[in-house]
Amino acid sequence: MDRRAFLRGMAVAGAGVGLGIGVGCGDDDGESTGDLTGATAATSGSGAKSTNRAVKLGFIALTDCSSILMAKELGYFEERGLDVTIEKQASWPATRDNLLTDQIDGCHGLYTLPLSVATGIGGDGRRDIFVAMMLNNNGQAITLANSLADAGYGDPEQAGEAIKAAGGSTNLAMTFPGGTHDLWLRYWLLAAGIPFDSVGIEAVPPPQMVQNMSVGNVQGYCVGEPWGAVAVRQDIGFTHLATQDLWEHHPEKAFLVTRKFKEERPDVVKDCMAAILRASRWLDDFDNRAGAAEIVGQEHYINAPAAEIAGRLGGVYDLGADLGEKDFKGQQMTFFRDGLVNLPRKSHYFWALAQYQRFGYLKEAPPYQELADELILSDLYAEVAATEGIDIPDDDMQPFDIELDGVTFDPAHPDEEASRT
Repeated sequence: MDRRAFLRGMAVAGAGVGLGIGVGCGDDDGESTGDLTGATAATSGSGAKSTNRAVKLGFIALTDCSSILMAKELGYFEERGLDVTIEKQASWPATRDNLLTDQIDGCHGLYTLPLSVATGIGGDGRRDIFVAMMLNNNGQAITLANSLADAGYGDPEQAGEAIKAAGGSTNLAMTFPGGTHDLWLRYWLLAAGIPFDSVGIEAVPPPQMVQNMSVGNVQGYCVGEPWGAVAVRQDIGFTHLATQDLWEHHPEKAFLVTRKFKEERPDVVKDCMAAILRASRWLDDFDNRAGAAEIVGQEHYINAPAAEIAGRLGGVYDLGADLGEKDFKGQQMTFFRDGLVNLPRKSHYFWALAQYQRFGYLKEAPPYQELADELILSDLYAEVAATEGIDIPDDDMQPFDIELDGVTFDPAHPDEEASRT
């Protein structure tokens, strides 16, 4: 029996000891956070259970899709009577289009994708993609080609000098206009003193980043793992900055759902969320991460060697370019973190909208509160979290710090960030 079948069999059988799961299982410090086994399907507000339990969920080949993949592989969707199909998407624009045309019901998606579409930056202005919950924090990186090795690690000003020394020939890639990787890249460029119009910035699907760097189309990119680690392993690039050093425990991917799905089958949406939360907690037991890397690395999922996934999931990064290793344990990609990861915070959406204006995407202030209230399903998440015995953090709409340039963002005054040079 292969490891995937073994894990699935144990989960379905409820073997909580081997997988760190079960009724009343404790979190990392041994305190109980309630029953996350979730064998009973949720019901809609009317008390009626949807008869249509078939769900199509999309994902992009990135490590941070793991909670959705493992919810499928471990049988957590099945336990709730869900018939979930997992479908790999070609790019974020394809994911957006498949959501808007109801080709998929939900997905692993950029947390800012609904904002990008609604504001017209990366779509047609529709407000038909919704944020049900967050999937992960941290775990992205800015990778530079070895020709820019003088940039070193973590110093934007030093990177700016290296880019200027390259003589205006630097092309950079992100994954989607107004997406998270676009935000991290542009935020870093401003901190490095590099005007956007002095470099090329283009959108490239995540799995194509390494190939584009290997043939010289781009000299740097911002994307999620494992594509930073793959560039290092192939000796074509190095990690200049992990995004947790830009903003510790930053929001990254979200579970996005369509209008049709959330309005017609809210009980099914809630069951999907509960199953993903259970898988998120399973992934944050670090004894499980090597096994997860073997599963999610398969060709029909991420299609990358397990070692290149597991290393950075474990928190110790080989940076490449003779920069040695950096230990991110405690700051690496997390999926649950005792429930701190999964709440979709409106303040984080205010920050993203402020960046849209700061970067010149929007010429005037967007309707911050209106967009956040409409697109973020806070009440739905609170209902699922309460049912699953997960505490809801009380820090939303509180100021928070961005480490890269030492700025504190106050969601009560987003205009201050939007106007910052």
